Amino acid sequence: MKREKLTLRLERDLIEKAKRVARERETSVSGMVAGFFDNLEGPPSRGRRHGPITGRLRGSLKPGGGEPQADIADYLRHLEEKHG
Repeated sequence: MKREKLTLRLERDLIEKAKRVARERETSVSGMVAGFFDNLEGPPSRGRRHGPITGRLRGSLKPGGGEPQADIADYLRHLEEKHG
């Protein structure tokens, strides 16, 4: 398929971030943008609401009985200990 030029106007820091990420992923900014646009159309994957990593982590905080391991009070205690 023939490629055409698209001009985007972005802040300099966002452009630099995109270039850095593209280098790290061994691709181009154009390739990342094309991939993003390519994924905009079409129905979401069959019943998949989460990405693969999130999907693997779902339910990891529940013991066998299905009750959460930590409640809000536990979380608030954790924050108090961590941040004073």
